[in-house]
Amino acid sequence: MIVKSFLLAALSAVTTLVQGHPSQERSLSERQSTDRFVFAHFMIGITSDRTSSADYDADMQRAKSYGIDAFALNIGVDPYTDQQLGYAYASAANNGMKVFISFDFNWWSTSQATAIGQKIAQYASLPAQLMVDNKVFVSSFAGDGVDVAALRSAAGSELFFAPNFHPSYGTDLSNVDGLLNWMAWPNDGNNKAPDATGNVTVEQGDQQYISALAGKAYIAPASPWFSTHFGPEVSYSKNWVFPSDLLWYNRWEELLTLGPRFIEIVTWNDYGESHYVGPLDSPHTDDGASKWVNDMPHDGWLDLAKPFIAAFKAGATAVDSYITSDELIYWYRPTPKDVDCDATDTCMDPNASNSSGNYFIGRPNGYQTMEDSVFVVSLFTAAAEITVTSGSNSQTFQASAGANAFQVPMGVGTQTFSVTRNGATVFQGTSLKQIINGCSRNCTTSNHNLSSSDHNQKHYHYDHKQYQNQQHNYNIAHNNKYINHQDHIHNHLINKYLNIRHGLRRRHRTRKLRRSLQFLLQLRLLSSGTMHLHRIRCTCAHATGYGHGRCAVVQ
Repeated sequence: MIVKSFLLAALSAVTTLVQGHPSQERSLSERQSTDRFVFAHFMIGITSDRTSSADYDADMQRAKSYGIDAFALNIGVDPYTDQQLGYAYASAANNGMKVFISFDFNWWSTSQATAIGQKIAQYASLPAQLMVDNKVFVSSFAGDGVDVAALRSAAGSELFFAPNFHPSYGTDLSNVDGLLNWMAWPNDGNNKAPDATGNVTVEQGDQQYISALAGKAYIAPASPWFSTHFGPEVSYSKNWVFPSDLLWYNRWEELLTLGPRFIEIVTWNDYGESHYVGPLDSPHTDDGASKWVNDMPHDGWLDLAKPFIAAFKAGATAVDSYITSDELIYWYRPTPKDVDCDATDTCMDPNASNSSGNYFIGRPNGYQTMEDSVFVVSLFTAAAEITVTSGSNSQTFQASAGANAFQVPMGVGTQTFSVTRNGATVFQGTSLKQIINGCSRNCTTSNHNLSSSDHNQKHYHYDHKQYQNQQHNYNIAHNNKYINHQDHIHNHLINKYLNIRHGLRRRHRTRKLRRSLQFLLQLRLLSSGTMHLHRIRCTCAHATGYGHGRCAVVQ
């Protein structure tokens, strides 16, 4: 049995309980059952600390194990871009994955069509390059107005060019093979949370693109979350969220019905906007997001997505027959949305400039759209009964075989979950992160955290009071095993637990991750709150959730 616990420090806690192991052979064989592909957007701009192709292997292997076919390698114009692209292409080739370049027009100029084509040519013949319809696959973030004909000419190869152009801009689409829609979140039509002035759904964005493409290929977005809380310490201050609650689950249901040729997960490792589904220990530098990303893994959302990915690639419209083990996933914010911690939020400066229109003092713009609930998704091979207790609130649900979603009003206190079938306990667990009616961090966070840790993973208890609440370099040894300071949590309190696997290795690099060109398209962002997700793998008949609870709190 596998027990997966996910604790959302700012959004909610998510736990997955699983019985049995999915069939790896089945999922891999289904990867080629149709001409459908699943991509994950991968930020190269924060990988300057990687020193060889081996530093990409874990990402490649993990993505492939979930049915992801290729990474969209988002590149700017950094001096290390070519070196990192070389590593990524080599790792993909070594691990049976594919990759392609996605040009980020926050950094590239639409006047650089020839240079872009030359960059494509540099990597087009490498073994790991994704080919679609015998053409070199290329994409972008934004880029409306680039000279596509000049780009194609400079590339010197046939391209399957599917950029992130915007139909609402009136861009000429005659010279593209498809389009990526980046807007995976509901919004007000102006890059903020839905309100009385507007509510643009993700489905409406799908239809806008599909209509404009007139039969050409559509890359549909799927994202579990969006939240960002950059303050005046950086030049790209931005502080908002989008409602996401059951977004990840609902979106995959929609995509099975929609049936596009391509799906792109937004994103694998964009920590700054909190929509990463890749692991925290994937090597990367810090763009300033560590304030809300440390200790906030999101890995568990891939566990939820895995059967949906298999169903999508097989051409199915329902996920039920692709669920091969029992899983329960839950998430919640550790504090109610109306808790006001603005006075202690060290990220916010009332004198900071808001020239971008994206900087909001205190709680993130859109926090009111969050629901104070504990969200639960079941993936069951047979019907079972779910009991959720959130503080003093307790509810029991009858879940049928297949995928189902439930929610319970958030209650202050302990969060417990159990699944029974035919009177016998299948699995049960208590989240290590309680919901509190107060503030727990010096910086309001709107990120969510889901990550996985194995049953046999070691958790080390240590106490070094002299370093409480200080960033520091501190190396310890446990049972003769050396643990570097980069593998444990900074800014910790006394008597915290150390989990080596998810230690966040970060160095600082300023990187502007603005999304200003997306205003007219739908955004579906995580509600204000970080999430913690923890998974425990067990081999016994029954298991109780335990382990180190990682959390970040939305205040």
